[in-house]
Amino acid sequence: MTELEERMAMTDRPNIVLIFPDQHRGDTMGCAGNPAAQTPNLDRLAAEGVLFERCLTNSPLCMPARASLITGQHVNRHGIWGNNLVEPDRYGPSHVRNIRDSGFHTAIFGKTHLYANHKNDGHTRDHAHKLKDWGYETSHELRDVVPSSRCNCYYADFLEERGRLRLYQDYTRLWWTTGFRGLSHPWEDPPSPLPTDEHIDMYCADKAAAWIRDYEAENPFYLQVCFTGPHTPFDSPAEYRDRFNPEEMPLAIMDPPAAPVSPQVERQVKAGRLQNMTESHSRVMRTYYYAKVALIDHGVGMVIQALQDKGILDNTWIIYTSDHGDMLGDHRLNQKLVFYQGAVDVPLIIRPPGKVPAWRTRGLTDHLDVSATLLDIAGAPPLADSPGHSLAAKVVAGPTAPGAQQGKDVVFSEVERYYAMARDERYKMAINAISRQPLELYDLVEDPQEQRNLVHEPGLSGVREEMLHAYFDQLLGLDQEKLDSYKEALKAKPDTDTFVTDLISQFR
Repeated sequence: MTELEERMAMTDRPNIVLIFPDQHRGDTMGCAGNPAAQTPNLDRLAAEGVLFERCLTNSPLCMPARASLITGQHVNRHGIWGNNLVEPDRYGPSHVRNIRDSGFHTAIFGKTHLYANHKNDGHTRDHAHKLKDWGYETSHELRDVVPSSRCNCYYADFLEERGRLRLYQDYTRLWWTTGFRGLSHPWEDPPSPLPTDEHIDMYCADKAAAWIRDYEAENPFYLQVCFTGPHTPFDSPAEYRDRFNPEEMPLAIMDPPAAPVSPQVERQVKAGRLQNMTESHSRVMRTYYYAKVALIDHGVGMVIQALQDKGILDNTWIIYTSDHGDMLGDHRLNQKLVFYQGAVDVPLIIRPPGKVPAWRTRGLTDHLDVSATLLDIAGAPPLADSPGHSLAAKVVAGPTAPGAQQGKDVVFSEVERYYAMARDERYKMAINAISRQPLELYDLVEDPQEQRNLVHEPGLSGVREEMLHAYFDQLLGLDQEKLDSYKEALKAKPDTDTFVTDLISQFR
């Protein structure tokens, strides 16, 4: 019997909690060595589990990343290269469905982004059947923003009962029409106009914690708590902003992207409009983001406390990760959609039942491994043809076990307009996935801040060729039918996020 099997046999069949915020970059945690971050609850999880220091998202964009996590597939297989154009096949592979069918009650609170959002979507309860198809038995879905009665959720109901819905709508309208369109900047985001306990992320944590306390079924549960933050707008409450001194914030990488600049990066430079960002602007922006991370951390603490109050903390696996990061001004970029570290590196903490002495590993891993881990600890069948590998045995084996510091030889990430990235222990290369043209190449050992694009360096031609054939050939077995479907949708809607364009059109 393995150590993992022994641990599992010592307890009742364990519960599983996946905490999955939106846009939390991996270096903004105290346990990750960042002295400016205030994350005591995440630090606690890391102190009782394992911190995976090099976890990468399989896509630096919400919907593709979430599709990869639930299906265990790379983007080029599930076909969701961008947001809100085409939908992943909810009747296809789903780790949630496999866990449900293995005897777990499955539940989700928060953002899902597993189907395309449009302005006339109505209430999220109208889409609960889609989540049930994915395998969720209980769902309490929230939207990122609530700009109108035509696109609503349970959080809007909550605010309306308290007479605060209009106040929140006015805030979100302002951000969609100015901040998202680049007419204002992230360091100008006003604080939340709501009391802290009515912020959408506190609402999410409170509902999830209440569900844990009220849960009485005999079968174990698999709960996902999917915060909408720290995604933009950086609407951190004023009381959280006051905890941070902008002068103590780590400065962004102020140098612009290194030439040659890929079309992917050039597009995001233009969209971000941070060319005139000063060091002061950078630090203020990071203050607002770090404050929102601290708010999320408080929500994590609420979930942990509920498990403790219920007496089941030591019979629960807790996994914390995020869909992607945020550039936060690095290379004069914001948000995501690029393959720089700030956008693709995400937190990954795994705390097993009964905890383990804290340790950390630098082995490369990704969301496909997270999906495989969830299935493994549930005793559920693995997803067919998924390249994910469970991390559960590594977690309980400890830092001295063989392979403790080993991970995948290579991890991949892909995003809209057919860009793909491969990263191994030393190099990261991005290509056009259709033409196979190399666009970016970084030596992460010599240049960890990715300030020298070596894609045309003559001395590295062998590296480029090896990565193209040894790595990308194994990744890019493009599903032609799904690729054609996405291409058609992209041609019809050149702005790939139709949810955004539909919303903005309401306010013109």
